[in-house]
Amino acid sequence: MSAHDPCEYNPVRDSKTTDPVNSPSHYKSHPSGVECITITEHMSFNIGNAMKYLWRSGLKHDATEDMRKAVWYINREIARRNHEQQ
Repeated sequence: MSAHDPCEYNPVRDSKTTDPVNSPSHYKSHPSGVECITITEHMSFNIGNAMKYLWRSGLKHDATEDMRKAVWYINREIARRNHEQQ
């Protein structure tokens, strides 16, 4: 990627600016100050998405809705792994 590519991975963000695309405020609202993607990018898609919904549970939507979404991804991952074992 070139130095001017807007999609270029940039783990360091200016916390004083609001960027709803690259760094929405709810991505940095965890008490640790860590962005969820820093952790989830090392996980499978389903587990990463489940973690994302748990991480920001209640920050954008109803917390129970976020938890139900997490369970959906966990169940999908369980089914995928069960299918691989057959």
